[in-house]
Amino acid sequence: MKKESLWLGKAKENGGELDKICDLYKKCLDEGKTERECVALSVRMAEEKGYRELYGVIERGEKLKAGDKLYVVQMNKSIALFVLGKKPVSAGMNILGAHIDSPRLDVKQNPLYEKEGFAYFDTHYYGGIKKYQWTAVPLAIHGVVAKKDGTTVSISIGEREDEPVFVITDLLVHLAGKQLEKKATEVVTGENLDILIGNCPLDSDEELEKEEKENIKANMLKILEETYGIEEEDFLSAELEIVPAGKACDLGLDRSMILAYGQDDRICAFTSLFAMLDVENPESTTCCLLVDKEEIGSVGATGMQSRFFENAVAELVAATEGESQLLVRRALARSRMLSSDVSAGYDPLYADVFNKNNAAFLSKGISFNKYTGARGKSGSNDANAEYIAQLRKVMDEAEVSYQFSELGSVDAGGGGTIAYIMAKYGMNVIDSGVAVLNMHAPYEVSSKADVYEAVRGYRAFLRW
Repeated sequence: MKKESLWLGKAKENGGELDKICDLYKKCLDEGKTERECVALSVRMAEEKGYRELYGVIERGEKLKAGDKLYVVQMNKSIALFVLGKKPVSAGMNILGAHIDSPRLDVKQNPLYEKEGFAYFDTHYYGGIKKYQWTAVPLAIHGVVAKKDGTTVSISIGEREDEPVFVITDLLVHLAGKQLEKKATEVVTGENLDILIGNCPLDSDEELEKEEKENIKANMLKILEETYGIEEEDFLSAELEIVPAGKACDLGLDRSMILAYGQDDRICAFTSLFAMLDVENPESTTCCLLVDKEEIGSVGATGMQSRFFENAVAELVAATEGESQLLVRRALARSRMLSSDVSAGYDPLYADVFNKNNAAFLSKGISFNKYTGARGKSGSNDANAEYIAQLRKVMDEAEVSYQFSELGSVDAGGGGTIAYIMAKYGMNVIDSGVAVLNMHAPYEVSSKADVYEAVRGYRAFLRW
C-alpha cells in the first residue's frame, strides 16, 4: 500500500492554507519552548476564541450548555480544553491528547559556580537525549523563579538578537584522540553538561575573603540582581530550562520542511490545538488535552498519570448531568482518543533500524501506530481492530491522507506515549501523529505537508 507524497496533490493545491497553518505553527514553536509557555499561549489563543475557565464558570453558578467552550489549567504546565456537545458528556468524548514537554536540560537547585576563570550553571538533563548533541550549539534559558514574597519572575534569555546566548563547551578535535575512542554514551557525561554563562569578574568584591574570592560568580549574581531582582537562594524555588536558541526555520531549497526544537511532541500538540479551536457546536463533547512529563513517564501532578483530567471531567458531568461517579466512569469509558504523538520518520541514511514496509514517511500524511512500546510490545496500548476500522472510515470520508507505522525495527529499540494511561479507563485509544526526523535532538525535522494534514485529520476526528 504505497502512499504518494502529499506534494503531488493536496499540499500544492491547498498551498495558501498550508502556508498559513505552518507559519502559525512555527510562531507557536518560537513562543512555546517550555510547558509553561505552551500553556500560556494555549490559554491566550483559546480565550480569543471564546473559551472560559471551567472552575470560574462553575463557581459563578453559570449554567453550562451545548456549544460552551471551557478550559482547565493544571499548575501552569498542563491544560484541558472542552467544547460541550449536543450529546451528554456521559455519552463519551472525542479526545486529542498530546504532550508539551520536550527533552532539554534543567538547571539544578544549587547551580551557579565558578571554576578557573569561568562561571557555569550546573544542569540535569530531562528525557532521553544523546548528550553529545547538546555541546557547541547556542542555548537559551527559559523558565520562572518563584520568590518568597509570592512573586514569580519569568525568564527568557537568548532568543532576541540583542540578547546573549549560552553554550556547553566541547573538546577541540586536536586534543580529542582519547575522547573519540569512547562510546557515544560516554563522550560527554551528564555532569559535564554545564552551560557557560560568564567570564568577566567584578572589579572588586570586598564582601568576599581574599582566599575565597569568586568574583566572576559574584558578577553573575550582581547582573541577576540588577536585571531580575534574583538572589542566589532564589534558585532553590526556580524552574529554569536550557533549550536551543533561535527560531523555527524553513528547511530545504524548496522550503518544504521545518527545522526546530521541540517538535516532539509540540507538532502534535499545536496541530491538535489548531483543530480544537476550529470546533463549533459538535455532536459529541470534544477535548484537547496537552500534558506535561511524558518524556519521563507521565508522572507527577501535571503528568497524564495524575487525576487532574479525571477531576475536570467529573466537574463537567456534575455541572451538566448531576453528581454521579457512575456517569463520570461512563464518560471516560465511552470516549474515543487519539494519543497524538510523533512517529519515527524513515531516514534512508539509517535504513537498517527501520522496517520499510511499516515505517512512517515524511510528506505522506498523518501516521497511526496500532502499538508502540519496545521489543514484544512492552508498554504499548495496542488498539482494537474495530476502532481502527472506524477511524479509517472517518479519515477516508474526510479525504485525509494517512499511513500506519511502527517505531523502527522490532528489536532496534522502542518508545511509549500516554495512550496506555488513558486506555485504563476502558476507552478506545490509538497513537496518531506526525513523522519526524532527528527525534529528541536539539533540532528536529518535519514536513509542512504533514503539519497541514495533521490538522485536517484531527478536525475530522473531533467532528466524528
